[in-house]
Amino acid sequence: MKPEAITSSYRRWAPIYDFTFGRITNTGRRHATKVANTIGGRVLEVGVGTGLALPYYNPSVEVTGIDFSEDMLIRARAKVAEEKLGHVRELRQMDARELDFPDASFDTVVAMHLISVVPDPERVMAEMARVCKPGGQILLVNHFARDEGWLAWLERKFAPFADWMGWHSNFPKDRVLGVQELQLMEDKPLTSLGMFTFLRMEKAA
Repeated sequence: MKPEAITSSYRRWAPIYDFTFGRITNTGRRHATKVANTIGGRVLEVGVGTGLALPYYNPSVEVTGIDFSEDMLIRARAKVAEEKLGHVRELRQMDARELDFPDASFDTVVAMHLISVVPDPERVMAEMARVCKPGGQILLVNHFARDEGWLAWLERKFAPFADWMGWHSNFPKDRVLGVQELQLMEDKPLTSLGMFTFLRMEKAA
């Protein structure tokens, strides 16, 4: 997706995201934050959106969130203030293709329902690996394309509407598995239909 399409799409989604797509994706959000909590330390959430996951992090975890959409971040900041989420260190507008953090800054990098939205997913994966500490974890939750069946057919039908929907319905998993220093440790379907998948990767020590 092009950056201008992302901005336009998420400006439309921002006011209703929590009550629509946000509810559908809650299972993945709870699972990823549970894993991040067991690791502890510093967490970077790439594509923090309206901040739906922020209350699920333990108070002992230090969370930084970034998002390309300022409309989403406005709602995330309001959520942090309203719910007094002191473990959230900062929320910043940023392009995930060029993360403004030093190398090896975070123990865990989390990206939920993001990687099929960004214009250059391979570059985003490389950036997330760069800012992750050696031995740290990359946690992804996303919908990935199926190879066969009626759901695969449906994904292909919706593919031309990616810019309008704000995500790619037929995004292939192999596009996130090419970073050399990342080893896939876990590949887990999160729902009975396999609509969303949890991937856990470890950066080489």
